Amino acid sequence: ELPTRRRFEVPPERVGEWLKGLPMRDALGAPDPDPQAGHGEADLELYADGAHAFAAGTFRGELTVACSRCINPVTLHIDEKLRVTFLPRHEMPEDDDAAEPAADGEDGAEVNEDDLDVFPFDGERIDLEPLFREQFVLAIPFAPLCAEDCKGLCPQCGIDRNTASCACEPPIDPRL
Repeated sequence: ELPTRRRFEVPPERVGEWLKGLPMRDALGAPDPDPQAGHGEADLELYADGAHAFAAGTFRGELTVACSRCINPVTLHIDEKLRVTFLPRHEMPEDDDAAEPAADGEDGAEVNEDDLDVFPFDGERIDLEPLFREQFVLAIPFAPLCAEDCKGLCPQCGIDRNTASCACEPPIDPRL
């Protein structure tokens, strides 16, 4: 029933399920299901033009992962504007068409700008779960930090250098 404006909630259990298996999430050793995994909220305007459907609006939320230096919990905030196109599955570009092979000396495959933010749908229903999952996964930086000046863990004894100090000596370089 398009056009419509709807608000969608993403509960912590779903966020925990989506992030399960990611190293920065698993390092926390959180229970399953984890009520502290995070949550999200989308306010979307959905409309159609022929066989294509579109979603525009905002996505806000937060998720908890481990700091890459000290492994303490870090809360990441998400505040994104969304503009997404939903195409019938048979109109989706094939993997070979969407990514052109890289020339010698270039890294990776080239993706056309038109192929970004495009999701498939079947029949009369649009599944927004892949869109919401993508927002959470892409919000995790390569090396999340609890603070820019995080001192991390001591490599010898494992003490958190942000809260205590140790008397460990750096190991002697075996090449000397």
